[in-house]
Amino acid sequence: MAKTAFEIDFIIKSSPKILYDFVKQPTHLSQWFCERCDTKGEEYIFMWSGYSERAILIDDIEEELVAYQWKNADEDEFFEFAIQVNEISGDTVLIITDFAEDNEVEDQKMWWENQIVKLKRAMGS
Repeated sequence: MAKTAFEIDFIIKSSPKILYDFVKQPTHLSQWFCERCDTKGEEYIFMWSGYSERAILIDDIEEELVAYQWKNADEDEFFEFAIQVNEISGDTVLIITDFAEDNEVEDQKMWWENQIVKLKRAMGS
């Protein structure tokens, strides 16, 4: 069953470089996204209390974009962290693109909102 893409934006009080490290580096990902993160080349293994998921790093533009594709997802499904600086306010904006079943989009957005609270705490932002 095809999933629906959605986007959710967050203002993060951080430089794009620091934010990029937090969405790419395993040591930082394990501070907010998962309990533990290991890598083998382009493969990331995300672990949560006895459960793990594998993803492939499919796009990486330093300080601008990091995208992953779950190993068990359809070819056109991914989750992406785009980092932009608002030209007017100067704020760093994290734009997350993800996929979910139609009836799970709101739950998935709430999950991301909770994770971003953890991200901001881990960054001291």
